[in-house]
Amino acid sequence: MKGIKIGNKISKYPIVQGGMGVGVSMHNLAGNVSKEGGIGIISTADIGYKEDDFGINPMEANLRAIGKEIEEARKIAGEDKIIGVNVMVALKNYADIVKECVNQNIDLIVSGAGIPKELPEYVKGSNTKIAPIVSSLRCCELIVKHWRKKYNYIPDMIVIEGPEAGGHLGFKKEELNGENKLENITTEVINYIKEIEKETEKEIPVVVGGGIWDSKDIKKYLDLGADGVQIATRFVATNECDASMEFKEAYVNAKKEDIKIIDSPVGMPGRALNNNFIKNVEKDNCKINRCYNCIKTCNVASSPYCITEALINSVKGNVNDGLVFCGSNVDRIDKIVPVHDLMQELVCAL
Repeated sequence: MKGIKIGNKISKYPIVQGGMGVGVSMHNLAGNVSKEGGIGIISTADIGYKEDDFGINPMEANLRAIGKEIEEARKIAGEDKIIGVNVMVALKNYADIVKECVNQNIDLIVSGAGIPKELPEYVKGSNTKIAPIVSSLRCCELIVKHWRKKYNYIPDMIVIEGPEAGGHLGFKKEELNGENKLENITTEVINYIKEIEKETEKEIPVVVGGGIWDSKDIKKYLDLGADGVQIATRFVATNECDASMEFKEAYVNAKKEDIKIIDSPVGMPGRALNNNFIKNVEKDNCKINRCYNCIKTCNVASSPYCITEALINSVKGNVNDGLVFCGSNVDRIDKIVPVHDLMQELVCAL
């Protein structure tokens, strides 16, 4: 078993903790995952929601919080460990967020919820490595070809997110019927990336996520040729997760029938818990009293709810009045454990 190489650093284990916002994977979770041998990922989505001036100056609060969170994560993990961030392309101030992460010398930027066409431009001249999130071979080819043609840049890592992932999904609702098998997408992308590696003589780790549960699943994708896996949902039910206890308990208490595919103001379907908030939105859209200017695609006049408020409510503990994103295996979680124990369980059979 080998880890994942990012720049001049190598993780002990081939496990990336998926970025979860708002506020679910911040410095404590990401720092401890990296400390335990994985790659911890901080979500930058409204990362400054705890700042005093967030309600008035959300952009300034978010940019300020980036440095704080990265610094605290490094204190936990150690300077030799890999710390990454997740930045959604759908963010209105996407470029500013990415540039601030680069200013903070972040090791890795993982970027999805849209196609990160200009990402190489923002990391030019830095040591920060970049990894697009893809959901198909077509998406992967589009990004790689564009980056090579416009920037002469090859992705430093590829993250595949399948239809069983949590949060925003890179598929249409009608594509979530079981036909898009993660195994098939993985094989297609890996074969393509192998060709790119031969052409460029550059190693490009491929990381696979979406419904990965245990060491058996991890081994399955490593045997298919992946270099690692991305796991998010299981890390919510850890002592070190930055979300409230009420948020974690919502995972522990979730049943299979509680999982629902919803429409997000981001313009993509998402997988979440079908709680009172979702049921109320379906009956009557939630009035938006304040706009945080967070998402490019959000139209305040027609949006069913404010995704910023919905996610902040839930992460703070008001889960009945908030949006609780989750993966397809959330019903299998039955307890909250330390990150150390979870990591050891995940690698025990590798």
